[in-house]
Amino acid sequence: MTTKQVPARPHAPGRMSVDFEQRVDFDRLREYRLARSREALERSELGALLCFDVNNVRYLTSTQIGEWVRDKVCRYALLASGGEPMIWDFGSAAKHHRLYAPWLAPESSRAGMLGLRGSVAPDAGLMDAAAAELKALLDDAGVGDAPVGVDIAEVPMLRALERAGIDVRDGQQVMLDAREIKSEDELLLLTMSAAMVDGAYQLISDILKPGIRENEVVAAANDYLYRNGSDDVEAINAVSGERCSPHPHNFSDRLIRPGDQAFFDIIQSYNGYRTCYYRTFGVGRATEPQRDAYKQAREWIDSAISLVRPGVSTDELARVWPRAEEFGFENEMEAFGLQFGHGLGLALHERPIISRLNSLEHPIELKEGMVFALETYCPASDGYSAARIEEELVVAADGPRVITLFPADELFVANEY
Repeated sequence: MTTKQVPARPHAPGRMSVDFEQRVDFDRLREYRLARSREALERSELGALLCFDVNNVRYLTSTQIGEWVRDKVCRYALLASGGEPMIWDFGSAAKHHRLYAPWLAPESSRAGMLGLRGSVAPDAGLMDAAAAELKALLDDAGVGDAPVGVDIAEVPMLRALERAGIDVRDGQQVMLDAREIKSEDELLLLTMSAAMVDGAYQLISDILKPGIRENEVVAAANDYLYRNGSDDVEAINAVSGERCSPHPHNFSDRLIRPGDQAFFDIIQSYNGYRTCYYRTFGVGRATEPQRDAYKQAREWIDSAISLVRPGVSTDELARVWPRAEEFGFENEMEAFGLQFGHGLGLALHERPIISRLNSLEHPIELKEGMVFALETYCPASDGYSAARIEEELVVAADGPRVITLFPADELFVANEY
């Protein structure tokens, strides 16, 4: 399956299913993701995919039980060549899937337990039992002697798979192959997710005044996003004043003062589809060094956006950005993530990853239907302020479609006086 042509303009329809508009079709979304996974598997040398990464598990099985499982390595899914996806889930979640996830065969939803990152020691035998079960299923599917692609795994589980006679290979690249082109439903969900952050930035612009703390802004944005349908506010960076340079990638309890420059990154998801969306504000007023830094960051991001279209390689985008030494860093590793691009989908970082660190020597080609964020950073000449801008883009046949719409052409001064 391939994605349909990218819509002519971004839109974010209502979230309810209705009879009078075409909106997200979740059956079509599930079918698309499974078909993409099967195609990627068939193109590979693998006989099956075994996924522990929660994003890949959701992509394969369209199941999710809560963000608390993200770091537990307690769910896994199997897709054998020519077979149907199977899920091993946390306790009673497996029974719930059998009742409410009819796209999975009842026997394909099983309870599983591997040890919760070693809290139950490997010598309890849970991993060996799981590996033996997986090997039997692979044998039944006729791929028991073929390599199996694994995305992430704990070392004891990797060893258990090897003891069971499974030839383990890298499966993450195969899953990233599957996930790199978004369907029309994924594009809608990504746009709807970005629209929620548009609203969060309107809220921030209203409350961003001297006397409020960074963490209070983060709390208000979290409240807004969850009330408006977010299923995971993964992180909100809130960085102000002297904390802007160098960029710490977090938030604090710092009290915001008149004339501060402040930037925010809202990382959240709607139905699993994520945002990464920076905006920079002046608080009450802005200085010339702050405005100059913002203008430069805008020029850098616009230069990259202007190049986006199918067939362009990522090194072309990275080359329009400054070298690390030009904005105060010793090397590209230290400056990584500041002049940056990264794919968006069920994960925060998908293909393509664009930076001077990796793209100059190892570029990849942009394709229609990719979705990614571009972000730039410029420290100000005052020695402590800095500007940060990020836009999310859909790669369309005739160029980029920007889906992040809160104003960012010029430095936005909140509650100006």
